[in-house]
Amino acid sequence: MEIKITKKMLQDYEKTKKEIPILEAELHEMKTTDAGIGNSTIYDYRDGYAKPQSVVGFDWPRYELRKKVLDHKKDKIKAVEQWIDSIEDGQTRCIFKMRYIEDMSWVKIATKTGYKGNHDYPRRHIRDRYLEKSGIK
Repeated sequence: MEIKITKKMLQDYEKTKKEIPILEAELHEMKTTDAGIGNSTIYDYRDGYAKPQSVVGFDWPRYELRKKVLDHKKDKIKAVEQWIDSIEDGQTRCIFKMRYIEDMSWVKIATKTGYKGNHDYPRRHIRDRYLEKSGIK
């Protein structure tokens, strides 16, 4: 499944990247401690009537859901990084890397790229124009 890049994905890149170690730690904790233990109630009909019984075991549905979320977040991060690396124009690629991968402010990016007096230039004239040209919404 190919992931389509959107402005929202770019904006959420840093947040998504920070969530990955948290999910990995949660999965590790589920496997190595009692955090992965869950219980369900079943009804025992051996006596002829419904008698609730507790069944304790590893909560595989919860673990698999967390694992699926983790894998999806990793795929999104990889897709964004590959998309940025595939930008042909060096200046545009550099601005996207500084903004999204290095999480720099527009003022700092403008200073580093020589637009110190106009910090909106890299955002409006380079990033926005490239996104528009690429059809990314």
